[in-house]
Amino acid sequence: CTEHPFGHLIDTLRSEQYEERRYFNPQKLSDVRYENLPFCMRVLLESAIRKCDGFYIKTDDVSSILDWQMQQNQAEVAFSPARVLLQDFTGIPAMVDLAAMRDALAKQGVDPNLVNPRCHTDLIVDHSLQIDYSKCSGGHCAGQRPGHRGGCSKASCSDAPSGRSAAVQIENTPLLCPFHLQPVSEPETMIRNQEMELIRNKERLQFFKWCSKAFKNINVVPPDINTVHQVNLEYLCQVVQEGEGFIYPDSVVGTDSHTTMINGLGILGWGVGGIESEAVMLGQPVSLTLPQVIGCKLVGTINPLATSIDIVLGITKHLRQAGIGGKFVEFFGPGVQQLSAPDRTTIANMCPEYNATVSFFPVDDITLQHFKHTSTDHPLSHVMRLVSGPKRPQDRVAVTCMKEDFINCLNEKVGFKGFHVSKEKQATQVPFLHEGAEYNLAHGSVVIAAVISCTNNCNPSVMLAAGLLAKKAVEAGLTVKPYIRTSLVPGSGTVTHYLNTTGVLPYLRKLGFEVVGYGCATCVGNTAPLPESVVDAIKQGDLVACGVLSGNRHLEGRLCDCVRANYLASPPLVVAYAIAGTVSINLETEPLGVNSEGKDVYLRDIWPSKEEVNHTEENIVIASMFKELRSRMEKGSTFWNRIESAESALFPWDPKSTYIRCPAFFSKLVKVCAPQSIEGAYPLLFLGDKVTTDHISPAGSIARVSAAARYLQSKRLTPREFNSYGARRGNDAVMTRGTFASIKLQNRLIGKTGPKTLHIPSGQTLDVFEAAERYQRDGVPLIILAGKEYGSGSSRDWAAKGPYLMGVRAVIAESFEKIHRNHLVGMGIAPLQFLPGQNADSLELCGKERFTINIPQELTPRQQLTTSTGKSFSVTALFENDMDVAFFRHGGILKYVARSLLL
Repeated sequence: CTEHPFGHLIDTLRSEQYEERRYFNPQKLSDVRYENLPFCMRVLLESAIRKCDGFYIKTDDVSSILDWQMQQNQAEVAFSPARVLLQDFTGIPAMVDLAAMRDALAKQGVDPNLVNPRCHTDLIVDHSLQIDYSKCSGGHCAGQRPGHRGGCSKASCSDAPSGRSAAVQIENTPLLCPFHLQPVSEPETMIRNQEMELIRNKERLQFFKWCSKAFKNINVVPPDINTVHQVNLEYLCQVVQEGEGFIYPDSVVGTDSHTTMINGLGILGWGVGGIESEAVMLGQPVSLTLPQVIGCKLVGTINPLATSIDIVLGITKHLRQAGIGGKFVEFFGPGVQQLSAPDRTTIANMCPEYNATVSFFPVDDITLQHFKHTSTDHPLSHVMRLVSGPKRPQDRVAVTCMKEDFINCLNEKVGFKGFHVSKEKQATQVPFLHEGAEYNLAHGSVVIAAVISCTNNCNPSVMLAAGLLAKKAVEAGLTVKPYIRTSLVPGSGTVTHYLNTTGVLPYLRKLGFEVVGYGCATCVGNTAPLPESVVDAIKQGDLVACGVLSGNRHLEGRLCDCVRANYLASPPLVVAYAIAGTVSINLETEPLGVNSEGKDVYLRDIWPSKEEVNHTEENIVIASMFKELRSRMEKGSTFWNRIESAESALFPWDPKSTYIRCPAFFSKLVKVCAPQSIEGAYPLLFLGDKVTTDHISPAGSIARVSAAARYLQSKRLTPREFNSYGARRGNDAVMTRGTFASIKLQNRLIGKTGPKTLHIPSGQTLDVFEAAERYQRDGVPLIILAGKEYGSGSSRDWAAKGPYLMGVRAVIAESFEKIHRNHLVGMGIAPLQFLPGQNADSLELCGKERFTINIPQELTPRQQLTTSTGKSFSVTALFENDMDVAFFRHGGILKYVARSLLL
């Protein structure tokens, strides 16, 4: 360490209980600027000092961070996190890319075993769960079982008798097999979903099993253990890491949008998407502009009726109004001490929704108490019970104003909140039959109610509140209509443990909220199909049906194509709206329903008090739960342990597989490369403002009338075997066909919503993929024209990989979401920005021109490039540093890393 440029900062931590540990002590710099740094900047500084090698991370990076007050928003610095976190939806393409890189290097005579993650990587298999079995109130099975070919086995259909429900006592109420209407015992619900998950995703799981053995420095967490953010919170986070002879602060970058949740525990982390994560895995640091850090001072006291999600939505609104896009937020002030560690992680989790990169809570006594599994306090007085929707998480609505707001949404023109339903049609009611009984659907009817593994499930208080509310509701004689798709997907077995131990789980089951498994389901579009009679009624009346979920993602059409209005709510409010059966209700003044005596029951009658929740939490959330979790993590499931996989350095690709395919990213790998100008490109799409990654990237179920569906049918798969886009992210042929396949895509080239575009030379309207395929066949490069905030929303690697494989060379937009801009650069696509005050309209572009973009051999960061369409205008190339330019020159990060191993 004497050769280390900061070797003189090495110090020793001594303790009577532990061996001596070495660490880099920034205080030895004796620089007054260090004491003025925000705590999150101190984490960056320590990493820069420790990892300084003069190449990837330089002494200038250390100087810039120290001089943060003067250098913020200006200096570019490199950051090497302690670890990488992957979930399987984004993890599988990352690992497929590494497997393909091994193949490419082996063909060039390079040892494939050189391709390994250099930064410790954890891959959690949690996004493959689909809800095939679930339970609706009244003991009826609401599940659909895609791919079910034979009869029910004895294990699937038990002879358990159907029990009668009582006002207070809960008796066994069995599930029914959806195909034979035979009882299925309640404990088997999760087991059946797990079996279907493993059958449906066998190829993917075999690949993950191979990865766990073939690659070094990677830890694969099997399915049905936990969701990625729960594993990160409960198992992987260390606060202090140890490696290469030193201890240092824990930090992480991850491909899951919930990675930011970890900042609530004083661990610096943010989402980077699959492309950048692959670079970090292979030893490349994250490059970022030294961020401005906004201090958020919390003051006041807590309203006893407020939950964590109420606080989250309040903070989201204020921070979004403050315009903090791309900035770090650090919380301080007396109000912080009133927030438990779970509350903090819930708040930190939502920072992408107000466009912050990080929402950081420095480590304090409450953080340390959390790690000792002691009880904590709860959610500030002016915060009211809120929901968020119907299309965006930042559009919060007080429960008291919900009915009025929903009616306004029906009246408003189609947009971020409006549905434009005429006055005469707003009272439409459509009768339908479900399981022999007649019901009515109307605008605002709830058809999906999901307490899912997302924002709130890390917080015992809100989950217990949901269970206690369910208990009081059942005791009051309230029910949930059987056609509502209800589900409970806890963040981990720990959550199920305390729900079960507290005795509230049977009451949740009684209302239909049966534990269906562990993993991301409804939030990513993996909910089971709605009953056909419900779908038909919605379509018949052109109804604005609603979903209510305790997540943080609810864009229109994401949960289900026919469910247009989706609201985020705390778990107890999800249960409440499920009981009410509609969002067109004022829960403060209107009853949820009537009891067996015909008496009105209001939300206030069954809402659990803060004292009830506190008492339950303090007596249940104990260290034994986390010990049980660790045991499950280490042992794995029986299903996982039985999966067989190859013992080889190279993955044995199966040409018949429709799940795992060697991608084409390395098909033209050569040692030398240079950027080339883009000549005669046509716009593939002409888009407006706020095009999200949900519009771009494949997600959710695969529509039967789509390019991806036609591909799978050509492989002799039936629609019930399509599975989801997320499950098929390891197949570039499926994912490319699913790019820009959103039903909400608004393309100005065709003037209407849908996954279509104009093939300009022929004048034909085609699926976006088919048009791109035709352009590529003719050797024509492509670009995309867009407005403001292109690529906002969740970080999605296929939102860049898909366009790349379609032949898109550049995106010209008014502005970009930062992470997506990074992804475009990482795939070798040029993010080009109109000059200030200019856009496609001001330049009188119709989208049918041919574009030539001059890219010089000596390209520099943020250089202005000349673009010609017959007339010329300039655009700014949004390459922020020399590393971005290097990635673009090489055709993306993957080729850059591969070529570094060839030299």
